[in-house]
Amino acid sequence: MITLETIQAAHDRIRSHIHRTPTLTNRTINAISGASIYFKPENFQKIGAFKARGGLNAILQLSEQERYYGRALGPVTTHSSGNHAQAVAFAARQVGTKAYIVMPRTAPQVKKEAVRDYGAEIIECEPTLEAREAGVQEVIERTGAVLIHPFDDDRVIAGQATATKELIEDADYESFFDVIMAPVGGGGLLSGTALATHYLSPQTKVIAGEPEGAADAVLSFQSGRVEKAPYIKTIADGLMTSLSERTLGYIRHHVSDILTVSDAEIIAAMRLVWERMKIIIEPSCAVPLAALLKHKDQFAGQKVGIILTGGNVDLGKLPF
Repeated sequence: MITLETIQAAHDRIRSHIHRTPTLTNRTINAISGASIYFKPENFQKIGAFKARGGLNAILQLSEQERYYGRALGPVTTHSSGNHAQAVAFAARQVGTKAYIVMPRTAPQVKKEAVRDYGAEIIECEPTLEAREAGVQEVIERTGAVLIHPFDDDRVIAGQATATKELIEDADYESFFDVIMAPVGGGGLLSGTALATHYLSPQTKVIAGEPEGAADAVLSFQSGRVEKAPYIKTIADGLMTSLSERTLGYIRHHVSDILTVSDAEIIAAMRLVWERMKIIIEPSCAVPLAALLKHKDQFAGQKVGIILTGGNVDLGKLPF
């Protein structure tokens, strides 16, 4: 069980390794949306994404345990299309250990290059969950590496929760958020967002955005069991993973709704942020804003926090 104390301990553990990202607003986007939006730009985070938080919290805990027993930390591994891969590679470098990262061959080149720059070894695989999991299992059997799962790990979820903890702490406590929004793929960030909101601002709703081309979470949310997406085809490459039983449980207990958006709506929201806020965000990052803009009447007049999850974009393949 992740408690408020768990999230606070995670924040204390990682704070010297991360940026405390600011809160940004934009008058034009507020006028277009009809809401007062407060963006938490994790594209300014170490590795360019919120994933640094969860990866660090998990690996630093491993390091603490190994130091306690007087041993050096052994290698770690994970599978990821990009941002969690960078997070594990970065965190492994911070504690001086080796990371083996299984990545789909279709992962953005900019993310692969960053993983290598952090000193990790990449093992490429086919772009399926089965191939990713098989690749990780082979690494574990060959090297004895410890798996740092992208989302099905309470240490990772608690680390991701620290982004929302900061957002709520930095807001005006006399005027709590009506809604906090995050995208959903495997559900690690959304679980952490929902838990931090539950403990620190219980009157605030948590609403997720999900691509239509990877819409498993909305089906799982409705049915109460882990579902597969009807099809996988979306520009939001970071959100193609299905929920786990763990993340579905947190989401079903603490999330109010999941709203789906098309790739065209994702691209429009991404372009709006690039043009009006002058910051780089990746397609997955734009999904919550796209959902808000699609359902403006639902959010009109409300104070909304949005986690901008990352900005690791292949500049040679922009969608606009």
